[in-house]
Amino acid sequence: MRIAAGSIGQYNDRHSDGFSHDAMANSPDNTKWLDSVKWDSAGLVPAIAQDWQTGRVLMVAWMNRDALAETARCREAVYWSRSRKKLWHKGEESGHVQAVHEIRLDCDADVIVLQVEQRGGIACHTGRESCFYRVLQDGEWETVDPVLKDPQQIYGA
Repeated sequence: MRIAAGSIGQYNDRHSDGFSHDAMANSPDNTKWLDSVKWDSAGLVPAIAQDWQTGRVLMVAWMNRDALAETARCREAVYWSRSRKKLWHKGEESGHVQAVHEIRLDCDADVIVLQVEQRGGIACHTGRESCFYRVLQDGEWETVDPVLKDPQQIYGA
């Protein structure tokens, strides 16, 4: 996995598994790179999950320091659930894990982008590829992406 930003990490070559391995980011003893992130007053930062091959935005969630550190450590997306007030390993219930290929920090250091491989092809709790499945057309929100799997089949009744 690559962690990309001015001072957040260093670039490394990709290995045969498709990931870049960054010993600095994966070391539990070195979390200094987390200090570069501008956390909001609640200690959170928005995180955009983007398909690493197509560039499509899959979802937006929130991360706290622990979520971002765990994401870098395990190379799978871990977010902070504001409603449940706990860490949320994406796919822990649905099986739709996000394998992280790269972590980027924006120019203002207040937004994270995760380049991910969406396992199972479904990122949205509605059973769609992306949470961004509606398009504004003629003053109305039109659903343009199909449900790939019924949410009741994913999460149960």
